[in-house]
Amino acid sequence: MAFSKTFPRTIQGSNYPLWEEIYLTEQEERAAEESCRQENFQLMDEALQEAKMLAIKHGINEDQIRTQLAIALFEKRASHVVFWKESIAKEKFDGKK
Repeated sequence: MAFSKTFPRTIQGSNYPLWEEIYLTEQEERAAEESCRQENFQLMDEALQEAKMLAIKHGINEDQIRTQLAIALFEKRASHVVFWKESIAKEKFDGKK
């Protein structure tokens, strides 16, 4: 099922906007997902390195920190993918004006 997002288009002389639904192509969706995945991977790598340094400094179990960070990444990934897709849909909508 294709990703879609609805945006309001202002109509001159009307107080009410015309809502327009923008669909992403399969390629646009995959590109957004891949960009999000790469950025999340880089952020997670940095977070793991920092967490490891803190764990060593404070004598905390590194495995526990890795597990907690992995869970946090898993929970955030879906919302980030939606954000990236919405951004592409907004660019398409703005380009139609």
